[in-house]
Amino acid sequence: MNRITSLFKIRYPIIQGGMAWCSGWRLASAVSNAGGLGLIGAGSMQPDLLREHIQKCKAATNAPFGVNVPLMYTQIEEVMNIIVDEGVKIVFTSAGNPKTWTSWLHQRGITVAHVVASSKFAMKCEEAGVDAIVAEGFEAGGHNGREETTTMCLIPAVRKTTTLPLVAAGGIGTAQSMMAAIVLGAEGVQIGTRFALTYESSASSVFKEYCLRLNEGDTKLLLKKLSPTRLATNAFKDKVEAAEAKGATAQELLALIGAGRPKRGMLEGDLENGELEIGQITSLFRQQQTVAEVMTEIIEDYERISKMRYEW
Repeated sequence: MNRITSLFKIRYPIIQGGMAWCSGWRLASAVSNAGGLGLIGAGSMQPDLLREHIQKCKAATNAPFGVNVPLMYTQIEEVMNIIVDEGVKIVFTSAGNPKTWTSWLHQRGITVAHVVASSKFAMKCEEAGVDAIVAEGFEAGGHNGREETTTMCLIPAVRKTTTLPLVAAGGIGTAQSMMAAIVLGAEGVQIGTRFALTYESSASSVFKEYCLRLNEGDTKLLLKKLSPTRLATNAFKDKVEAAEAKGATAQELLALIGAGRPKRGMLEGDLENGELEIGQITSLFRQQQTVAEVMTEIIEDYERISKMRYEW
């Protein structure tokens, strides 16, 4: 037991990232049933759909689970009220000021964690009174911090600035990376990419199969004039990269992206024109697994490594 497992009432300090288009009720409930903390990703859901996923998750697991809410969500008041109405007790917030909703959620008995990409924002989290911090490094898939700080540098820096329970994220998907994060000062890990590629993920099977063939260097952080986003290589990513190289403005990039790109790529499997968000660590994996298989592998490997003794 440590502060993360105690805080969220889970067996293992492993949290599944609340990823848009990947983190539905099947994935969240599977991770929670395996002893971690599953998160439903509200970022890609209309309020009524989120309610449906919460209800199905409650029916599929008796273990704790939570909801990840990007604070830029346009219908956030409705979403927060649904979370309260449905009795969800854990909320992870991201992409915004943690002061906005933390007190409101606390008043309703909800535990709050907030995702940051820098020590500066970690200190703001402590000022806002959040219960835990997720420090996410540059390696992560999808929306990312502007600082481009790697997880190995970010975790010890954040640890120096806050006494709050700390979760490491970004480039973590194995027992080895989990142990490295804990040695650096984290008390738990948040895993996105590896869970996005499991059978229970709501992402398209075409998208998953494509990501399982990616190699080192096949993802890149782009769209820095908008919201920095790590994208896998495809025709759309090449267009974005070419536009940025020519000095495209934020407005021009918005016009290039248009509407529905992430849904087309990750949910519908449009590998040419969709937005394919995935982390750097995808290049380590070549085989699709169930959530139970992933959890068992990480836990058994972690226990094995913990017992090893090195001679110097």
